[in-house]
Amino acid sequence: MRILGVDPGYGRTGWAVIDTKGSLTLLEYGLIETSGKDPLSKRLYRIFDQLMAVSSRLMPKRMVLERFHPGKSMTTAEGVYQARGVVLAAAGFTGCEVIEPTAAQVKLAVTGSGKASKEDVRIMVERLLDIKEPIRPDDVVDAIACAIAGSALPGVIA
Repeated sequence: MRILGVDPGYGRTGWAVIDTKGSLTLLEYGLIETSGKDPLSKRLYRIFDQLMAVSSRLMPKRMVLERFHPGKSMTTAEGVYQARGVVLAAAGFTGCEVIEPTAAQVKLAVTGSGKASKEDVRIMVERLLDIKEPIRPDDVVDAIACAIAGSALPGVIA
């Protein structure tokens, strides 16, 4: 099964597609960046358009994005919720099953601990997928971790 992990944000959205056939294989990953100078509608459309391009090229069957819990900044929360909306719209358009684990569930699936640090997650992502070069930025690492978490559900690895 091909799984698209997404770490949505209106400034930077990380994405990654893994394949679970046999063993976990990282097929592609990337970062969708939008300019703060552009109107919000253009920024959100760019996220949608890029995810649609990834989906049509790699044909994932499942999309995984971490459940979002807003912090203190309502402005940031609003933008993330809007980005999540277009990500979910892309999933709906392509027919992807959507999984929304908590941050602790993603960390647990990747590292074995729901309280792992970002660095621990990065190390395990690179180890699980036999990645030699460090992956940056964190948005992409988080997207890969989401995809891995989506593969950890019973009956997913073929």
